[in-house]
Amino acid sequence: MEKEWYVVNTYSGHENKVKEKVEMRASTMGMEDYIFRVVVPETKEVEIKDGVTKEKTKKMFPGYILVEMIMTDEAWFVVRNTPGVTGFIGSSGKGAKPFPLAPQEVDKILGSMGMSRLELDGDLNEGDSIKVINGPFANMFGKIKSIDAKTQKLEVTIDLFGQETTVELSLTDIEKM
Repeated sequence: MEKEWYVVNTYSGHENKVKEKVEMRASTMGMEDYIFRVVVPETKEVEIKDGVTKEKTKKMFPGYILVEMIMTDEAWFVVRNTPGVTGFIGSSGKGAKPFPLAPQEVDKILGSMGMSRLELDGDLNEGDSIKVINGPFANMFGKIKSIDAKTQKLEVTIDLFGQETTVELSLTDIEKM
């Protein structure tokens, strides 16, 4: 089984509290190997009111959080029985496990927040094979030459017209093979 992203329904306005509770329960119940990241999808908006510029954080999906996890019976139990969680999206109920989000959907949501579903410290290493999913090199394959954790950029070698070429890509432009 591999880790995937799931949408969890919460009480509206309690997303950050539920995020903290899920993270706390995952650590106290020893589920760190199954429940990885919990994200409240937010965007920053600039608001000008009475000549004063304010940056405001707005929830993209009020009442929902994203959880990256390996869907086991235990992990599913921990998340769905967390106070404030009303259920998973993509589950028909009656004990049926939910469907994960498609990688493209996760990339779009996390990309708008300046994040990636891939983590540099564990998911990607130099020499790994990748597929480019965005930009002018979409649908091409390559190998990671170097990783810059600070800028979240990768140098990737791809075969361009029979010649090995190095290009710089961001995490949201690739998919691990």
